[in-house]
Amino acid sequence: MLDLSARFPRYLAHDPAVPVWCVSPEGGPTTHRFFDTSPVSPSGRYIGLTRLPYEGRPPTPGDPAEVLVVDLVTGAEHVVAETRGWDTQLGAGVQWGADDRALVYNDLDTTTWRPYAVVLDPATGVRRRLRGPVYMLSPDGRQALSPDLVRIARAQAGYGVVVPEDRVPANTGAPEDDGLYLTDMETGACRLLASLERIVEACRLPRTGSQGNPLDYYGFHAKWNPQGDRIMFVVRAKPRGQGPERRAVVTMRADGSEMHVAISPDQWAPGGHHPNWLPDGERLLMNLNLRGEGMLLVSTRYDGSDLGPMTEAVPGSGHPSLHPDGRHVLTDAYTHEPLAYGDGTTPLRLIDLQRGEERTLARIRSLPDDEGPGRMWRVDPHPAWDRSFRWAAFNACPDGVRRVYLADLSELVAPADGASVEGADA
Repeated sequence: MLDLSARFPRYLAHDPAVPVWCVSPEGGPTTHRFFDTSPVSPSGRYIGLTRLPYEGRPPTPGDPAEVLVVDLVTGAEHVVAETRGWDTQLGAGVQWGADDRALVYNDLDTTTWRPYAVVLDPATGVRRRLRGPVYMLSPDGRQALSPDLVRIARAQAGYGVVVPEDRVPANTGAPEDDGLYLTDMETGACRLLASLERIVEACRLPRTGSQGNPLDYYGFHAKWNPQGDRIMFVVRAKPRGQGPERRAVVTMRADGSEMHVAISPDQWAPGGHHPNWLPDGERLLMNLNLRGEGMLLVSTRYDGSDLGPMTEAVPGSGHPSLHPDGRHVLTDAYTHEPLAYGDGTTPLRLIDLQRGEERTLARIRSLPDDEGPGRMWRVDPHPAWDRSFRWAAFNACPDGVRRVYLADLSELVAPADGASVEGADA
């Protein structure tokens, strides 16, 4: 069994309910990718992270960050690559392919200001440049989904790559040359799987806002289901002039066919955030102000049917993901929400849907010294299960510097069926 105490400092403040360690204790600010992708390698031995060059100011286009691999057995940190394809919230999108010999991250060609993905073997240093970028790898590691990581800045900064402002195209309506991209990880070829125009047309999404002004569409979060046969895509529409932004969750098959609206703009409008797939690959969960009475954890089928609360006993918040047991939801909260403590600390939360109860696994500071305009430089915990569903990785900044932590949940939830947690001992 992996013993992190031998190599990493234990987090003990506020009496955590589970063991928690800082696994990026050295150097500058580090972050893992997101709540839907584990930074822990398939074997369980390594964790892949982005080390940012600074915090507390906006990224400068072309500034280098580091791709970092931490050996959870020895505690050694290895800088395995330099990258210019990063932003504050998801770093360089660092994630693992089918095994520990395939580490994937984004980089940026500063002559064209176009991003691309790199596949790196950390053991040998051999790397391949692909023609398309990566937002999320398919479960088998063979394909990468991505919105346009440059234009995503028009939807929300922090989730793509940083380029000069004049190199960020502005969409008009629902363009045919932007949307959801698919990259073949073997050949490197990249193609537009579904244009925003086709998505808006097929899903009958609104083309004008509440005040009658045109809506300009952008792609945002893109996610594979665990089976790799369906895709979720969040699209965001900004009105020209006055009026609220419109958002929707659409789904499609892996080949771009059979499009549906899972969450409509009208359903999202009262408040909502962070959709994710459920383990069955047929349903989604997200935080949604379903009845105008506050945020709940809700689920819906991929086609938008059977929408309803997963529990009414516990408020929705943060970045939720469901354990394969169908019972336990891992999530967090924002520092400005009532679920936080008002002092910059936030809870790492485990919700028991069967009992309608939640438990605070750890309380830890996630408020940086400077969040920046519009909270652009905030530290979101983004808790993510590893592939064994024993470990939860998350971001925090108890000493003012963003770092990555691992919590051991094995005493509260069982590993997923068939998953191994012994590989890290190799």
